[in-house]
Amino acid sequence: MRASAYAAALDYLFAQRAHGPKFGVDRMALLAPALGHPERAVPCLHVAGTNGKGSVAAMLDAILHAAGWRTGLYTSPHLVHLGERVQVDRRMLREAEIVAYLAELRPIAEKISGENAADHPSFFEFMTAMAFLEFARRRCEIGVIEVGLGGRLDATNVITPEVTVITSIAMDHCEILGDTIEKIAAEKAGIIKPGRPVVVGRVPAAAETVIRTIAGERGAPVRSVEEVFGHELDGYPHTNLEGDYQRWNAATATLAARALEGKWNITGPAIARGLAHVDWPGRWQRVSLGGRLAILDASHNPEGAQVLDSNLRHLVAETGRAPVVITGVLGAARARPLIETIARHAREIHFVVPQQPRACSYDELTALVPAEFRGRVVRGTVADIFPGPDQCTVGGTADVVVVTGSIFLLGEVMGRLESAKPK
Repeated sequence: MRASAYAAALDYLFAQRAHGPKFGVDRMALLAPALGHPERAVPCLHVAGTNGKGSVAAMLDAILHAAGWRTGLYTSPHLVHLGERVQVDRRMLREAEIVAYLAELRPIAEKISGENAADHPSFFEFMTAMAFLEFARRRCEIGVIEVGLGGRLDATNVITPEVTVITSIAMDHCEILGDTIEKIAAEKAGIIKPGRPVVVGRVPAAAETVIRTIAGERGAPVRSVEEVFGHELDGYPHTNLEGDYQRWNAATATLAARALEGKWNITGPAIARGLAHVDWPGRWQRVSLGGRLAILDASHNPEGAQVLDSNLRHLVAETGRAPVVITGVLGAARARPLIETIARHAREIHFVVPQQPRACSYDELTALVPAEFRGRVVRGTVADIFPGPDQCTVGGTADVVVVTGSIFLLGEVMGRLESAKPK
């Protein structure tokens, strides 16, 4: 395949994204039957939540793989390569396969939108269709589908899963999902299907009430992490992913795995093996940069800032020094709690602007630095800070570098550090 064919495919797909987000299941409800309903071909689990849904999806994939099943995994967004979104047995969709799928899907998309341009699939709907087709054609035995945004109106909500999972509920994407915890919980709970088990992670009491009410109306049994594992972290499962919050995620994944019918043969040892070998980059991921420690972490919203606060506090206690932090964020509502958290722990803060239209400018980021912060505040670029593999130009040889904020920033950094190895 010529590189130009893949570049053209990316241009086309990203052009659909440039038109702006299009929420609703109606377009996917037209596309799915036109493709022969591939979403019905493979049993699956459906994972929603404000934070943790990607980690829980990766954990479930690892557990199912450890139990001996051929698995499909659909997540978003990607970090470096578009094909990361669609994986079978953790092999990502290749460039040539994306080109071929797009060539197959475009005529169908144009046909179903012939009389109404609003029916044309979005970027996310094209990728969702690729996932459904890939899982069916590669004969996956079970798939894990991560919701893109919200739940009720998400393109993935054309499936009827074996188990529904809601990992967490917090104030994020309020302009789309609602301005209260209850409204956001109702949107997430929109993926609950009649009679299918529901697993609830760590959510506020008000959110859990909404979820249980909707589940009750649909005859869906509910189990929550706190009712099974309690309030003390000591009783929660362990995982190779760092951070206390990942043990909450591990408990959520464990309950979801247990909720599968007996035919899946998900044993305790399989769950433990899966949780010990989860591959999910960019979540407090340790890498070595020229012999010094760097941490890559996609904490990008207010709830994520609380987790970051705990992780940075533990890091300072572990290393005995304040880290150098590089950050860039999409939107002031997300940036404020993140920068306030970073300022409590960092020696230096280096601001960068991710290559995204909604990215905060240098001035916006700088204005959010608390007045009491006494460290250096520096403006930089990803290219200057990470000029090549294994290279980082900020801080000294003994400094720990933490890159945190937008997942798009993490993707830009990881694209330049692809040879960096997990420590």
